[in-house]
Amino acid sequence: MSEVHGGHAHPVEGDKFGSVVGVVVAIIGIFLAAVTIESHRAHTAAIVHKTEANDQWNYFQAKKIRGHVSDVGSTLVNALSTDASRVASISEKLRADAKHYSDDADEVKKKAEEKEHETELAEHQAVRFDLGEGFLELGLVLSSLYFLSHRKLFPALGFSAALIGLVIGVSGFLV
Repeated sequence: MSEVHGGHAHPVEGDKFGSVVGVVVAIIGIFLAAVTIESHRAHTAAIVHKTEANDQWNYFQAKKIRGHVSDVGSTLVNALSTDASRVASISEKLRADAKHYSDDADEVKKKAEEKEHETELAEHQAVRFDLGEGFLELGLVLSSLYFLSHRKLFPALGFSAALIGLVIGVSGFLV
């Protein structure tokens, strides 16, 4: 009995360019995976830094409130007292506490601003990784269209997009 073949040749046998495209598509996929992982890590880092900044701002607020309460306490002690010598030490302690809280608040504010800066850097890094990821995905899809159309234009466009994506993705490490 004879077999009937309807022109279904294996692409590898008759299309060496297709084999090269397949290998390059696989390499693009590897780069895409790496850039995607870095994108997710950068987004996570931005969230962590923002949370830390928010914690510092809350701590700053608490220090400012404590300082204000000490100021109010000192004012009330002085206003309500008829014996100035008796309340002098209490008033002085409250003023010292207010100064201490104010100084602490200034240090906490610096830490919060540093965390805000780290957040911005992580967000800028994440944007670059996201753009790189998008161009690598575009490159992967365009290159893969060769297997449907057998037109060399698609791999040319795909490789170009992937190269742009790789450059942008790598630039995320330089932020």
